[in-house]
This record gives sequence, C-alpha cells and structure tokens, in this order.
Amino acid sequence: MTASVFSAERLLFTPATPDTNAIPTIFAFPNEYSVGITSLGYQVVWATLAMRSDVQVSRLFTDTHEPLPRSPELVGFSCSWELDYVNILNLLESLEIPLRAANRSDHPLVFGGGPVLTANPEPFADFFDVILLGDGENLLGDFIEAYKKVRNANRKTQLIQLAQVPGVYIPSLYKVTYHDPTGYIQSIQPVAPEVPSSVEKQTYRSNILSASTVVTEKAAWENIYMVEVVRSCPEMCRFCLASYLTLPFRTASIDSLIPAIERGLAVTDRLGLLGASVTQHPEFASLLDYLSKPQYDHVRLSIASVRTNTVTVQLAETLAHRDTRSLTIAIESGSERLRQIINKKLNNDEIIQAAVNAKAGGLSSLKLYGMVGIPGEEPEDLEQTMAMMRLLKKATPGLRLTLGCSTFVPKAHTPFQWFGVNPQAEKYLQLLQKQLKPQGIDFRPESYNWSVIQALISRGDRRLSKLLELTRHYGDSLGSYRRAFKELRGQLPELNFYVHTNWPTAQILPWSHLQGPLPQATLIKHLASAEALFKSAITV
Repeated sequence: MTASVFSAERLLFTPATPDTNAIPTIFAFPNEYSVGITSLGYQVVWATLAMRSDVQVSRLFTDTHEPLPRSPELVGFSCSWELDYVNILNLLESLEIPLRAANRSDHPLVFGGGPVLTANPEPFADFFDVILLGDGENLLGDFIEAYKKVRNANRKTQLIQLAQVPGVYIPSLYKVTYHDPTGYIQSIQPVAPEVPSSVEKQTYRSNILSASTVVTEKAAWENIYMVEVVRSCPEMCRFCLASYLTLPFRTASIDSLIPAIERGLAVTDRLGLLGASVTQHPEFASLLDYLSKPQYDHVRLSIASVRTNTVTVQLAETLAHRDTRSLTIAIESGSERLRQIINKKLNNDEIIQAAVNAKAGGLSSLKLYGMVGIPGEEPEDLEQTMAMMRLLKKATPGLRLTLGCSTFVPKAHTPFQWFGVNPQAEKYLQLLQKQLKPQGIDFRPESYNWSVIQALISRGDRRLSKLLELTRHYGDSLGSYRRAFKELRGQLPELNFYVHTNWPTAQILPWSHLQGPLPQATLIKHLASAEALFKSAITV
C-alpha cells in the first residue's frame, strides 16, 4: 500500500537534498493518509520542512508511512480534530515513545500544532514537549532554528531555550494549581524566572496565503488543488473559533492568487477555494470573472463556504457551469433575535434571496448550516427556524434543501467560552427532525453526545490527560468517557463542570496563560453585548 500511495503524488514543490547532519524528523497526521493529505495545513508544513536541507522529514499516518528514521530527534503532529488525540497516543506507542512528556529522557522531542492545539492545548499538555501556537509560516522556521542551537544540550536546557521563542509553548514549564481537585484553577505559573509568564499566538500577516503542495487521487477529495483565498472571517460570530482565534481577517492578493491557481491547474482540473468566508474577498468578483474564462470550462470548482448575502446568480451560474451542484451557507438560526445575539449580520430576506439566486443560477441543492443550544435561545426561536425552512421550500420549488444542524459548543478565545452546552439541545434536534422531515427537507443533525465530548475537550484542563488515557484504554466510545469519569471521581471535576456549567468571567481559564488575538476584556465586552439581548438574564 505504502509505495502506491506516495507514488501517486504530484508534488508542486522541489524537496531539498538533506545535509549529512540534517535533523531526522517524523511529521505525523493522526488519521488515515486520505484524510491527512487533504489537510492544507499538514501539506504546507510538510513541504516547508521538506524544502529545508537541514531537516530530513518522513511522513507518518495511521495507515501508512514513509521510511522512518531509526533515531528521530523531532516527532511532530498536526491536529485538526479534538477526537484524533487517540491516534496521537497510538502513534507514539507504535514509535516506542512514552505517552507522557514527563517520562521521556533521551527520546525525540514531541511537538504539535494546528487549530485544536492553538485553541486549547491543555487537555493534551502532558503528552507534548512542545506546542506551536498559531500560524506556522514564521513559527515553524523559528522553532527549527532555535532547536538547532540546543540540539546537543540536555532536555531541560533545550526546553527552557525553546520557551524563549515567541509562540513556542512548553507545557511542562508551567505549574497549574487548583482550589481543590474537583474545583476551578487557582493559578498557572511558570516554574522558573526565565520562562515567559504567557505565550502569545503567532499571526502571519502577509497577503500571500497557502496553496496545495501536493495533488493526489488518493486524497479524500480526489485530485483537488486547494488555494487559501482568505484567512479568518470579518463577521466575528461570537461562538466562532475560525473567526476569533485567527484574527485579523487577511486576504490573498489577486496577484498571488492567480499564479497559484494556474500552477495547480497545470496538474489537475479540480480546484478548491478555501477560507471561512471566501466570497468576502474584496476582489472576489474579479476572481470569479477570471475563473469564468472559456479556457477553464473543464475545471471543477468548489468553494468552502459562502456568506449568505453574497450568493448571486452569477456565482451560482459559475459553480453550476463548473460541475458544482450544491452550495453551503451558514445561517445558524431562522430567528432574527438569535442571530443578533451571536452577531450574525443577516436577515431572513437575504437567506431567501440566496436560495432563489442559487436556483436561478442552475444549482440543484442548497445546504444550510444551523445550530441549536445557542446561548439565549428560547423555544420560539426554534419555531422561527422551522417557519423559515418552510418559506424557503415555498420560494424555491424543486431546489433540494438540506439543513445540517450542530449543537453549540463553547470554544476558547471566543466571547462564548464562558457558556456551557445547553442540555435542551438534544431535545431541540429531535424536534427539528420531527417537524422538517414531513416537509421534504433533508435534516442532518450532528450527534449531540459527541458535541458534549467536543465541549469537554475544548474547555478541558490538564486534569483531563488521565481521563483521556483511560477512555482510550476502555475503547474510545461514549460509554468509555462515562466509565473513566466514574473511575476518577474525586480526582477531577465531573463532566457537568466542563460541559454544561456557565463559568464566571473572573475565573482563571485553562488557557489564561495563552494569549489569543483579543484580550479578555474585549471578549467580556462582546459577551455583554450578546447578553443584553437575552430575554431572561443569564449571568456568567
């Protein structure tokens, strides 16, 4: 399997020939090859390492790997999904590396990066020697250069020196104390005076964003070439990690986008435009005109996500002409009040217009993203979502409508990080299912129970590492989490504390020593703006 997977790759960069003294490195994605190779972040970091002559990098996935060095010095993980932590532990075990950083001595340094670890690395802190917070463009090079200087030093010296690099977080150099084993955090302190008291997420500010470094038919999205059009999102919906964690909103210049697209279309006819809000690129219309040229008639175009009020007939026509049948928009709710609470600047007329334009442009289906359990939600907000879906159905006969619906999960560095998951959300999902199915609307709810686990990890602290190890031991099912909590009772808070409790804003958060793009005072202000619109006060 291995040879055929890697031989199918078409590289869009030239790997360097490693020096004789190059750092032997394993760079892993904790999932199958077809999933990992579709991650633009993973592709770019791997290519960045492979283009350095001072690094010899081998890739590792759960189902395949390149020839691995006998004595690696660095083992890195790119983390895109919370629940992939099980695969991280499995891969460490397969490499005969102790799972906990505290038990490593002459082993490789284990580092990690990616959205999950940048948002809240604390549940996984005990498993990593080094965590890279933020955009990898500059951070990765800074980390490698700093490591080269301490390559032959002892582990303690290495870690203390690496901690001086902005964005490089060394969890073992911070001591966390708790009011009691099942209570809130009391303090997070560096263990030595030379360790910075906080670590700041690194932000890449260029107008040249990333693009695929490899195209392969073995990827989950077969032969796709991906171009990052925008990074972050200007909308700042108050629950949204993709917006708040990655601020400021950055756009790739057209001068860099067009050559990047041409480079990809020389090897494939499938193009993906990526970003949290692609159509908000200030020159998106020019980009669309460019892609509408007859020479690109054979190209299959897909767009990651589209802001609802930018769905024009021209956009729909371009996509339909480029072999795309469907479009996805995020509406969150059919309730105007609820959308105001989350700062979603959108009204129902715009949603209906987007559906009408999608149909007029020749698309056959429209997928909408909704959410239940949003802080401040009342049963009548749910009624309004159902009413709006009925209106959409009426306004666009023949257009296939799908409502994908998730449960609100609090995320670090957002104004809604202090809210817990609403236990009513499960009931709300069932109610939508019951009401919408008979209307001929395809309703696709995300699992409420797995949303609870996602919330546990996204809000967790270091006490969870024991729980995560036990859960994996018990088989990594929903029941395994319950069983592990039961066994560890008294050693860490209950599930309810992490998942459903509204936390006081004065409380130290697990990630309080990790500085995101906005200060806490600003997040509290944004939170207060949302709460002012609640019908019944919920103070957190």
